[in-house]
Amino acid sequence: MHGKSPSFAAGFTAAALLFGGGTALAATVLTAAPSTQTFCVDGQEAALEAYVIRGHNYVQLRDIGRAVDFGVTYDGAANIVRIDSAAPYVEESPTTGTLTVPQSDEPFRPLAGDVVQLDDGTTLTVTGPKKEEPALPEPTCDWSQFPNLELPVARTIHWENGTVTILNLHETRRMQYTIYNSVPNCPELWESGKLRRDSKGEPIFHLALGIEVPTGVQPFWPWRDEQSTQVFYSAPAAQFAVEAWDTYNSMGKFLYTCYYVQGL
Repeated sequence: MHGKSPSFAAGFTAAALLFGGGTALAATVLTAAPSTQTFCVDGQEAALEAYVIRGHNYVQLRDIGRAVDFGVTYDGAANIVRIDSAAPYVEESPTTGTLTVPQSDEPFRPLAGDVVQLDDGTTLTVTGPKKEEPALPEPTCDWSQFPNLELPVARTIHWENGTVTILNLHETRRMQYTIYNSVPNCPELWESGKLRRDSKGEPIFHLALGIEVPTGVQPFWPWRDEQSTQVFYSAPAAQFAVEAWDTYNSMGKFLYTCYYVQGL
């Protein structure tokens, strides 16, 4: 989002100076109270933390840069706040040290500057982070009837061309839950609100998290619900497996999340 008005940027630059330790107002006693006003950016409500001082709202410059999408960086050596209206906002990492890919379905979103430990002993320094991932789907049917599927082991792959792929367990869960919610649409698997079973009492529905062999795998990106269920609807009684991988280029920039559906 570019083409911001100079007056808009200038107004928030002034706010940054006010909270940045400048001496111009050092002799003035100021009081601040949390603002109760709602803020909208291009017609969409934005979650901004604001304070009222002398009847005016003041917001952190970084929060505005994040919401409006312009570059904000701090040069500690020169003590300069740099604003680049032509560049997108890049999240800076508040953490130091090396991150390990977690063995959970919580979103893993390393920020710019974060260092991720890879399985081959090398590291990935992130230069362009991915967007925040939305919450996982909620049940639209009785999920308690489905098998309790464990997540595959968190893995990373460092390819010869420098590209890095990281198994995205959060998005793998998204694929699982999306298919769960699709099962009631299949008479072969679902009848009268219940998961159908074979003569031995075993569920006819078969799904695994993690793909062991490359046969019958169909990739797609970006995420689309219908793409995830298309293969499933073609043969609901087949055996399915799903997984999702994040891809970073050799410079550490996030490219995309690729989703894989296997039907056998």
